[in-house]
Amino acid sequence: MRLIFIAALLLMSACQHAPPPVVGEIRDLRNGQAVTPRELIAQLAKPSRLIVGEQHDNRDHHALQLWLLQTLGQQRPQGSLLLEMLTPDQQPKVDAVRRSSSMPADLPAALAWQEGWDWTLYEPVIRFALSQPYPLLAANLDAVELRVLYAKPLTLSGARSNAASVKNELLAQIGESHCGLLPTAHMPAMLAVQQQRDRRMAERLLEAPTPAVLFAGAYHARKDVGVPIHVLDLGAPEAPKVLMLAQEGSEVTAAMADYVWYTPAMPAVDYCAEMRKQFGK
Repeated sequence: MRLIFIAALLLMSACQHAPPPVVGEIRDLRNGQAVTPRELIAQLAKPSRLIVGEQHDNRDHHALQLWLLQTLGQQRPQGSLLLEMLTPDQQPKVDAVRRSSSMPADLPAALAWQEGWDWTLYEPVIRFALSQPYPLLAANLDAVELRVLYAKPLTLSGARSNAASVKNELLAQIGESHCGLLPTAHMPAMLAVQQQRDRRMAERLLEAPTPAVLFAGAYHARKDVGVPIHVLDLGAPEAPKVLMLAQEGSEVTAAMADYVWYTPAMPAVDYCAEMRKQFGK
């Protein structure tokens, strides 16, 4: 029995000190200092709410998210994981899988996984989260809500989310992400949808069991324009801590995040060229 106990301790120790799967520089943007993965985990284990910003198509970011979940869970009990990639109409399906005694053979179908999110990238995190005792929660709007908001945008409450600097930054990002092909008349509705997504994620984060972690795209995660300002506008006493996963060469400032983890740059993909073909431009 003693040998089994010692072996278990050694295994636990090995897990706690497992290196991250991706090599890259980590910086504490509050003071500009470089930190080690172990130091980062020690800091991220403290806040009750954490947002991790990702580049959706970056495989390294998803590998780091899985490592973060596993490693944080070894430091303190995890309260919940929230995903931008899940919508309210999927929540009953997620809950049903969690209650099941075995994982479905076709997990994407069981979850009604949306094709817009590359399942091969998200699968490891999803499978790990479904095996844990804490809930996996939807953080986004569903398709019906999006159509209603696009047709009739709602006015947000809160000084921070209504600031001109916030809206101008988001409008610029929306225009850039659509390669300058989005008609100007559509911009206000797109802005409203973006901000309502941020507001929903903020609401869900505040409702979720803590410590709560939200995985979302970089602009949703940003402290200056995304979910954190909505958390404050909803009356929370402090904003969530933000770790931004970013490629080398990206600019991430202290206004955007508390920490940044730079990963190797991926080969550039010209998404705009394909979009221009579709629009005949």
